[in-house]
Amino acid sequence: MAKAFDFKKEYKDLYLPKPEPSVIDVPEMIFIMVDGKGNPNTCEAYKNAVEILYGLSYSIKMSKKSAQPKGYFEYVVPPLEGLWWGEDGAFDGKNIMDKDKLCWTSMIRQPEFVTQEVFEEARQVLGKKKPELDLPLARLVSFTEGLCVQIMHIGSYDEEPATIGVLDKFIAESEYENDISENRKHHEIYLSDPRKTAPEKLKTVIRHPIIKR
Repeated sequence: MAKAFDFKKEYKDLYLPKPEPSVIDVPEMIFIMVDGKGNPNTCEAYKNAVEILYGLSYSIKMSKKSAQPKGYFEYVVPPLEGLWWGEDGAFDGKNIMDKDKLCWTSMIRQPEFVTQEVFEEARQVLGKKKPELDLPLARLVSFTEGLCVQIMHIGSYDEEPATIGVLDKFIAESEYENDISENRKHHEIYLSDPRKTAPEKLKTVIRHPIIKR
């Protein structure tokens, strides 16, 4: 039996950077996204967004049992990711603010065979199983992040500013400059399950957009 395709292992440059900065040109990818606002540790909106994202992602993964999409292949559902910014504008991950004012786009990457039709079918299937979920919040998006610098952060989310400081130092000493803006945001990829992993062992990819000077 063929091994399931694992995006993390096949695209190590995207998901498994070293604990030191590296430049990467992130290609176009397909995501299911949900937007929201509020403290991810306490607000119901974030919890619901994550449930929607995983619900749809696993509905698509299991679609092989009913109307298998054209081009379907066995795969591991990719990790949860998040774009973050502040109510008042850009957020660099260091200027820890009132978390209730955080804005976010939570998202999970999808295989290339996931079309709008496949997405809508999954939404219908999940809607019948979990009618309480606000599934219209989710959307299928083709997202190209472009030129970025990234680093692996190991530790709790509240300790990220120190790692981001390493990113900033790298950028300042390079031919690039930070390009965080309304359109390009602080990005995190969550490789660990915080429910099962000690805070000091959490692995999070931190990615910031850059441009050449």
